[in-house]
Amino acid sequence: MFKYYFEGIKNVEIFPIISLIIFFTFFLGMIVWLLVMKKSYVDKMKNMPLQSEDEPNESKSFLL
Repeated sequence: MFKYYFEGIKNVEIFPIISLIIFFTFFLGMIVWLLVMKKSYVDKMKNMPLQSEDEPNESKSFLL
C-alpha cells in the first residue's frame, strides 16, 4: 500500500541515507562526549542517588 505513495515522491531514495547519517552522527557524538567527559563528573553522577539532601554539590560543570 505505501509502496504506491512512495513511488510518487521525488528523490525518495535519499531518505534512508539521510536517516542512517543522522543515526550514525548521534551515536558518534555520544561516544565522543563519553570520551571527553571528566572523571569528576562521572563520579558525581554515580554517587548522586546515594547523596543526602544536606550535602552540598561540589560543582555545576557538566561537560569539561
